[in-house]
Amino acid sequence: MAYETYEKIEGVIQSVNRGDSCCSLMISLISNSNIVNVVVSGDTTIIDNIRLRAGLRVAVFYDANLPTPAVYPPQYRAEIITSLRRGQQAMLAYFDENLVSDDNSLQLNVGPMTNVVTLNGQPYTCTPENSELLVYYTNTTFSIPAMTTPQKIIVMCQYQ
Repeated sequence: MAYETYEKIEGVIQSVNRGDSCCSLMISLISNSNIVNVVVSGDTTIIDNIRLRAGLRVAVFYDANLPTPAVYPPQYRAEIITSLRRGQQAMLAYFDENLVSDDNSLQLNVGPMTNVVTLNGQPYTCTPENSELLVYYTNTTFSIPAMTTPQKIIVMCQYQ
């Protein structure tokens, strides 16, 4: 699956309510002082199977190519949700052989303490170059591209 059409919303969950069915949820986020509603379905990947609750800081990735209802506040269908610690950032992108993101905004320096795993949490034993990666990091340099040693990398393996 290609993730190049995915967009990210970061925010703090304000409320979690039942969605249109018993298998879906509607979460309301505060993102940049705005309210955003996110539909969480049974198909949504929730990293580490966290329990979504009010007060949790999250990054939500949604497919920008899917139609969205013209309502206020905006409403998106979540494809991936992950929790974020204080000061932590998450980026979902393709990283080339030099571990530079496809938009040239971030370069990774994989360190000995970087946890590299697959989407289901298993150790990834190969090098993560030329892959779609979900990267968790805090500090970056001011260079172009910014460089960071990520805390965790999730390799979005494409199974045939």
